[in-house]
Amino acid sequence: MASPHSRPVTVALVDDYDVVLRGLAHMFDDYRDRVVVAEIDANTETLDAVDVALYDSFAQPESDPVEIAALVKNPRARRVVVYTWNFQPELIDAARTLGVDGYLSKTLTAAELVAAIEAVHAGDVVVSDHTPRVASAPGSDWPGRLEGITDRESEILALITQGKSNSEVARLTYLSPNTVKSYIRSVYRKIGVSSRTQAVIWGIGHGFAPDTHRIDHWMGGP
Repeated sequence: MASPHSRPVTVALVDDYDVVLRGLAHMFDDYRDRVVVAEIDANTETLDAVDVALYDSFAQPESDPVEIAALVKNPRARRVVVYTWNFQPELIDAARTLGVDGYLSKTLTAAELVAAIEAVHAGDVVVSDHTPRVASAPGSDWPGRLEGITDRESEILALITQGKSNSEVARLTYLSPNTVKSYIRSVYRKIGVSSRTQAVIWGIGHGFAPDTHRIDHWMGGP
């Protein structure tokens, strides 16, 4: 934990979904004496020099190391942390091989997430316990939340909106094909569609296509 006299840890948040990153940024609002969001980045080309780059894995191809590798190589990001639901050993091993300094669960509370980021900033390697995937921590946000779509359903619909097949969705989310089909049927009922094409059109119109926004200096950050 940071001492009362040390400066806050500066963090860049990285993902392709603005609503996801804004929700994550708000989780730090009560801890601005310890963690300050310097940048929200829909790309991996972090512009601000930050202590920690936090890579949110929502609807991202975690089996593809390109984005994480780019962050690790970025000289403006002193340390890199993956923020995820998926804790398959091969994913953790691959991320560690690329050079990430932390692999943190989306089930962490805001206080736990802040403490983990501070530990990474201090030089520790932090990997959350390998717990089964459960709902995101309070304060998180995702496309479709206000329409009653769960975080897992949202991720699957986002991947479908990106043009992924069922088998690709299953591979990227580490869910079984039957589980993916079950989530898709549930999403269809909630959004009132009956086909994949209709679901994609609905997704594009409701924030499920990747964003390209960048928000610098969140709430007075450096």
